[in-house]
Amino acid sequence: MKFGVFDQNDRSGLPLAEQYEKRLALAELYDRLGFHCFHMSEHHGTSLSMTPSPSVWMAALTQRTKRLRLCPLVYLLPTYHPARLFEEICILDHLSGGRFEFGMGRGASPHELDALGIESAKAARMYAEAFDTIRRCFAQESVTTSGEFWSLKDYVTEMKPLQRPHPPMWYAVGSPDSVVWPARNGLNVVCGGAVSRVRAISDRYREEAAAAGLQGGTPLIGANRYIIVGGTDQEAHDIGRRAWPAFYENFIKLWRKHGTEPVNLKLPPGFDQLVESGHAIAGSARTVTQILADQVSRGGLNYVIGSFMFGTMAHAEATASVRSFADEVMPAVQLAEATAA
Repeated sequence: MKFGVFDQNDRSGLPLAEQYEKRLALAELYDRLGFHCFHMSEHHGTSLSMTPSPSVWMAALTQRTKRLRLCPLVYLLPTYHPARLFEEICILDHLSGGRFEFGMGRGASPHELDALGIESAKAARMYAEAFDTIRRCFAQESVTTSGEFWSLKDYVTEMKPLQRPHPPMWYAVGSPDSVVWPARNGLNVVCGGAVSRVRAISDRYREEAAAAGLQGGTPLIGANRYIIVGGTDQEAHDIGRRAWPAFYENFIKLWRKHGTEPVNLKLPPGFDQLVESGHAIAGSARTVTQILADQVSRGGLNYVIGSFMFGTMAHAEATASVRSFADEVMPAVQLAEATAA
């Protein structure tokens, strides 16, 4: 049982330089407290992310952490030349001393791609072509392609990552059917939603992995949750109620602008509703342990990714929450899982 971190780094109202420094300080804390991996999203033209370039942010994190693994979740492949992204992955893997991992996707918001001049209707084809090209770059010494969107002519893969044949890969899944390909190829996966849907996804993953006869280490099957640990249940909920409205406005901004709604992940405007849905867990260390252990067991998970900082949450509040989670919740949930096993 492992625990990671997910940070959208949405607009908090602080000057950006100050927001960046406080997020970097939090990353140092995650590193010291034994979290497994730091994950981040990629968004463009929206206050949902003030770090729209994952590789730049990850490069900074390689210099501020020592053990924490680092993983964009996910790179939006339609926005990259595949050879250029391959090179960035190689650099980051060496800068981090082999701590880099990466996820790849086509993007959840058509409005972000359209704003960049990328036809969202072509995103799926662009993703498939870019992913195939990047995999060839990992495997071959020279790559020549003639695709619909990108072409390479005797591109020499002068660089290779430190982790061979490539760093661990991740895939974001939204349904049991979407887990088939990553399960058969041994990719780590992350999902969201209610515990019942999470369980359907984790069960399907294990069925497909067993059918494929995969050997080696156990991939991570994780779910993302907004987590606040306070001195009391009331304190934790009050922190969430203050911080969440700003995050929700950042989350919904582009969708509202275009008169549409998110296709997959739908979040409520109120923090209490978020807790009721199971997407957020807030309370004392004891309360959070009980709820999270139950979700892990019922969901069939071996990985939890916590969003500990969002919206207008104060740095001191996030720091205290993270410390309590690492000191009290993580070992208790691990013990509960080991006992159950």
